[in-house]
Amino acid sequence: MAETENNEIEATPDVAAAAPAEASAPEVAAPREPQEVVAPKERRRRARAGKAAKVPARRPRTPEERHADRVAERRKKAELRRVERARARQKAREGGAVAQTTAPREHGPGRQKTRQGVVVSDKANKTITVRIDVARRHRRYEKIVRTSSTLHAHDETNDAHVGDTVIVRESRPLSRLKRWRLVEVVERAE
Repeated sequence: MAETENNEIEATPDVAAAAPAEASAPEVAAPREPQEVVAPKERRRRARAGKAAKVPARRPRTPEERHADRVAERRKKAELRRVERARARQKAREGGAVAQTTAPREHGPGRQKTRQGVVVSDKANKTITVRIDVARRHRRYEKIVRTSSTLHAHDETNDAHVGDTVIVRESRPLSRLKRWRLVEVVERAE
């Protein structure tokens, strides 16, 4: 009987051990462990660390290898520059010959600049103020950019008046501001 009792006692713990396991299995699934609350920055940092772990690590390069790579890159860029410059020179030669035959240079040694503009003031004696309007294409954005500048010109006979279109030519300094002379009045104001 003791043996049976022992067997029963021994069997009872097995049954008892099996019973709670079956009973506790649904309980374990229901109450989960509270998940860790992670700040967004920490979450991103962990994600980046995970990606870095997936990427195979490169072996560190020696200074000589890095230098060789730099030299190779420079040679490649130098060759590209050389080709581009040769192309630009060829284009300038083809386009430059046509440009020189059609229009001479505006000024150079012994040639004064000339400008055409509109008189905006003739109040001073023998002096006119001329507005030079310039419209040019922007080099990068190719939009037409309009600018103007004013200059003072010598008018010996007080011939030009406000609104006249005139041509002025560069000259020696005639006063503190005057560096131009009136050449002709192209169009009179009405």
